Amino acid sequence: MGIEVAIMQPTYLPWIGYLAMVDRVDRFIYLDSVQFARRSWQQRNRIKSAHGELMLTVPVISKGRRDQLISETEVLWADGFGPKHARAIETAYRQAPFFEKYFNDLKAALLKEQPSLADFTIGLIEFLCGAFNIVTPRIRSSSLGVEGQKASLLASICKEVGASSYLSAPGSQEYIEESDAFERASVSVRYHRYKHPEYPQGKGAFLPYMAAIDLLFHCGGDEGLKVLRQGVELP
Repeated sequence: MGIEVAIMQPTYLPWIGYLAMVDRVDRFIYLDSVQFARRSWQQRNRIKSAHGELMLTVPVISKGRRDQLISETEVLWADGFGPKHARAIETAYRQAPFFEKYFNDLKAALLKEQPSLADFTIGLIEFLCGAFNIVTPRIRSSSLGVEGQKASLLASICKEVGASSYLSAPGSQEYIEESDAFERASVSVRYHRYKHPEYPQGKGAFLPYMAAIDLLFHCGGDEGLKVLRQGVELP
């Protein structure tokens, strides 16, 4: 019997829809073997501060490296962003019910000077999966040695890991359906439709699409997993 996989670029402190996608499938692949995109979610995300939405960005070394892959992109640790981000998160969430339970482990991951952006962001996603008890096996595309572009690459990865079904982000639908790559690989495709659930978020109006630590600090891992699953629209 075949398995269903999802394949997504590693992002910095991803939103809960990303984690819901990881949770839905039999195996998840971090797509770290594609080109790094500056000013994308690969290196930034949002938290809810006392003054509203606050963007946190990981500085990277990109000058003269236009075609570098995510797995090759180096974090600019000399910038001192790690402690700055930790302080911003502490200021935003120290009054949240589950802050004390999770912050020290999150801070340790934020301050761990990983050699690449992929190592750093995947380390944080692994922390989040552990906190929410998401047990889906996870591997990196860079470990598979598969090549290709867009739909061809995704279909080849599915074939390499023995998948019969692929759960895709809706944003990829156009180029997937313009290609016959999945049909040739005998892999069916469905799309991750997600309606953002609301949950207790402290003071002020509810802000959706924040980094998943927002849900974690306010609801904890057990209840948080129930909340993030609520947004999944079947099939």
